Amino acid sequence: MRAQNSDAFRLGLRHGIPIMLGYLAVSFALGISARNAGLNVIQAGVASLTNMASAGEYAGFQVIREHGSLIEIALMTLIANARYLLMSCALSQKLAPDLRTPHRLLLGMTVTDEMFALSIASPGMLNPWYPYGMFAVSATGWTAGTMLGVVVGNALPARLVSALSVSLFGMFLAAIVPKARQDRFIRAVILTSMALSGLCAVLPGVKTLSSGMRVILLTVTVSAAAALIRPVEEAADAN
Repeated sequence: MRAQNSDAFRLGLRHGIPIMLGYLAVSFALGISARNAGLNVIQAGVASLTNMASAGEYAGFQVIREHGSLIEIALMTLIANARYLLMSCALSQKLAPDLRTPHRLLLGMTVTDEMFALSIASPGMLNPWYPYGMFAVSATGWTAGTMLGVVVGNALPARLVSALSVSLFGMFLAAIVPKARQDRFIRAVILTSMALSGLCAVLPGVKTLSSGMRVILLTVTVSAAAALIRPVEEAADAN
């Protein structure tokens, strides 16, 4: 059994190297955002190590920058990371029924988009030491990239730091533009969200809310409306 766990861990380490290289670039931009929010190197590193989620971390850093409350930070990260609840449910179906609770809790930390894809695609029941290996190497890259972003952000001129912080928005655009080009409905939802976001910034009453709370309200409202207008058909999922 120990030999199997060791082999699974080493395989996870190898498969985690490409993930780690990609995480270095993304988390560097997050480090710039953390620096702009007033976090130091250690604080940013701990935030990245315990979150491992670009959208969730960025949302949290923005709330911190706007001096939002702890409740706003919790709600923002919960909404931004809600997809991981579904991934965890799917991944639980690949676990042995007798797998102990500590392993199940630790596996929750390894659920990111990339590591979930590799874990769910692994043949047979999932050996928890395989995602542990991926997490060990990829979390190192993610955390190091964030801390490096803070260090570089403190050393570079303010104008250059501002320019580098735009790279994170480029990453988000790269994630939504392909889907928006393929699907009219998704494109309409994105454009509607952008329009409502601008409108909420000037509407009396709503504009007095913090930016974090406005994002929370818009996210829940727009996503709920989109789900009601065009729900996912069960027949399509079955196929």
